[in-house]
Amino acid sequence: MQQKIIILDFGSQTTQLIGRRVRELDTFCEIIPYNKFPYDDPSVIGVILSGSPYSVHDKEAFKVDLSRLIGHYPVLGICYGAQFISFANGGKVEPAGTREYGRANLETIDLASKLFKGLEKGSQVWMSHGDTITAIPQGYKVIGSTADVRYAAFANEADRVWCVQFHPEVYHTTQGRQLLKNFVVDICGSRQEWSPASFVESTVKELREQVGDDRVILGLSGGVDSSVCATLLHRAIGSNLTCIFVDHGMLRKNEFQKVMDAYKGLGLNVVGVDASEKFFADLAGVTDPEQKRKIIGRDFVEVFNAEAKKITDAKWLAQGTIYPDRIESLSITGMTIKSHHNVGGLPKDMKLKLCEPLKWLFKDEVRRVGYELQMPERLIKRHPFPGPGLAVRILGDITRDKVRILQDADDIYIEKMHNYTMPDGSSLYDHVWQAGAILLSTIRSVGVMGDERTYEHPVALRAVTSMDAMTADWAHLPYDFMADVSNEIIRKVRGVNRVCYDISSKPPSTIEWE
Repeated sequence: MQQKIIILDFGSQTTQLIGRRVRELDTFCEIIPYNKFPYDDPSVIGVILSGSPYSVHDKEAFKVDLSRLIGHYPVLGICYGAQFISFANGGKVEPAGTREYGRANLETIDLASKLFKGLEKGSQVWMSHGDTITAIPQGYKVIGSTADVRYAAFANEADRVWCVQFHPEVYHTTQGRQLLKNFVVDICGSRQEWSPASFVESTVKELREQVGDDRVILGLSGGVDSSVCATLLHRAIGSNLTCIFVDHGMLRKNEFQKVMDAYKGLGLNVVGVDASEKFFADLAGVTDPEQKRKIIGRDFVEVFNAEAKKITDAKWLAQGTIYPDRIESLSITGMTIKSHHNVGGLPKDMKLKLCEPLKWLFKDEVRRVGYELQMPERLIKRHPFPGPGLAVRILGDITRDKVRILQDADDIYIEKMHNYTMPDGSSLYDHVWQAGAILLSTIRSVGVMGDERTYEHPVALRAVTSMDAMTADWAHLPYDFMADVSNEIIRKVRGVNRVCYDISSKPPSTIEWE
């Protein structure tokens, strides 16, 4: 039986990050709403309570019956999770004088505690809370304090409960991985059996049992998720998989042919559909970003549906939906964080059963599975690319000429990023989570080329570093690289006379401009 850590989601923005950290410990975990605990699941070996945007005193605060958890499983409370455990067991939680946010250090630490094995006094942690614990429940003891937070960590080891008011899952908690390893491996007893190899083996077996000899249709996007999904399905069912790749005309330069060639090199049965005329016609004159997305989504479904109906014996629709897609689309606060195109997007009249072999994986795990499947590295390392393509990287209406301008600029940018060698020998492309060019087609700026005045469009370059796209920082690209790219774009791309670089982080900005 596969072991499992349950992460109860109380609405924190870093809940997914907790899940990723647990998976990095080769341990399967499942993130579920705070009120959906699987009490009858014998594979659960431990429970983590996440943070929350709420105070424990709020009327709408999320609460759970701790008596069904404490004493039955090892429990780790993080931030709100720690405050709720204290509050529910007779401790005190009160508003902090000032919001406790940012870096802090564990000035006192109980190194005899199982949770802190291998940690050091003075270890840096990351705080983010408005309330603070002013008294802990009877039977609990303090195991860690900072200069400002007396009850930074406390525990009742007899009941197997540990609580921290800081966030061990974030990068700024320097020994957070060790703390989580202590809980997941040493305290909960994980056998650390979750790996790309075990996932491929078990998933191929499950797919063969699930699908049998039925025919499966998969919509390819050219991205990592759908490519790995296709390769995994191909290993399981071979020629019974038919892939459909729709070109809406707003892919990167020569992308359609490059991706088609890459897929054929993998032995996949791929049907390519050039539907660019329909998309450009339906987008004519549309400037609103959300309207662009809706039109492209609607047209994609229509084109895909028409092509899929030609495969009359198909019984399954496969999608490259990954775990964050499903989590983001089901907000426990009742407010959708992000409606993903793969979630709930099955055309009603197709009457196909749904197959989602990657639905438990995070993005970095998808890439690891791609390596396990021996896929081409360049396909695995591809940066995320928006489903609507360059349509949401062109500010204003969409025309073929604008797409051509952006394709040419973007192609120079991305290829030079591939070819720029960093000190460690890797390419600059591999140091960036996502990069792309944006055409500011609603703006013109004055320039001089030769002895002539120009009045053309600026292009903005975007590059960010991230772990999971929930937060992102702008990438500090080398100056010589940026100068070379700017010069090349202005010199070679007709219609552009100015290049800018976007130095906004997420939040407050988003990665894409539209």
